[in-house]
Amino acid sequence: MSAVNCNEGTCACPQSGDIRVVKIGGNIVDNPEALAQFVKDFASMPGRKILIHGGGKEATRLSSRLEIPTTMIEGRRVTSRETLDVVTMVYAGLVNKRIVSMLQAEGCNAIGLSGADGNAIRATRRPAEPVDYGYVGDISPKGVNTHLMGSLLDAGFVPVYCAITHDGNGTLLNCNADTIASSVAIGASRLAQADLIYCFEQPGVMEDIDRPDSLIPHITPSSYAALRESGVVNKGMIPKLDNSFKAIASGVRSVIIKHAANLGNDIGTVLSED
Repeated sequence: MSAVNCNEGTCACPQSGDIRVVKIGGNIVDNPEALAQFVKDFASMPGRKILIHGGGKEATRLSSRLEIPTTMIEGRRVTSRETLDVVTMVYAGLVNKRIVSMLQAEGCNAIGLSGADGNAIRATRRPAEPVDYGYVGDISPKGVNTHLMGSLLDAGFVPVYCAITHDGNGTLLNCNADTIASSVAIGASRLAQADLIYCFEQPGVMEDIDRPDSLIPHITPSSYAALRESGVVNKGMIPKLDNSFKAIASGVRSVIIKHAANLGNDIGTVLSED
């Protein structure tokens, strides 16, 4: 792949150095003002970077308009054949291209990807037992195409991954976007030192969601187990933390969970082995 130049703007697109993988949550994606500010902040972030996005609220709205029921289990969407069509249209189409176009407007040469594009991410359909999630994929340690990732980064692109993967046999699969972020960060760690940043609408992991001053600054595997047992960590935060610790155990240098507005600073919840 030949090198390309970024558009004039703030995206420097260096061809070497550390890699930061940023995942942006659905509540930010769903808020036009918050998304616009995040895009500006992400575009101005120096160094090599990769973006992963959600889009669940948009998918839920479209499902409702089409009278397709939405079922969630522990923060994960059950994906019927009809739901798969909806999330593919929303994640890989509308939301992905909207974010890519916004990044281009900020001078950041983004390229949008589903897992099927360039065989970027391959997954296997999750077994129906103990819970049948439908057309949901699990990503193996070798499921992320690091050669493609490295080629795009070396060529000056900023990859923007959605949460749609494929099984290599013609079937698309829905994946949790937090899982995509963790898997991509692990893949990036095979190319260079990699850091994973989860950005959403809260300052980080909170003891009490209604108390802005209850940020938990640091979580280890043992404290996570206690927080989950007590119910402080629940629902959609569970896959986020599960994937964070998986990333750390698999070679990712650091993981931080923070408010999208704090992308450029160190405020948030840091996760580490000890």
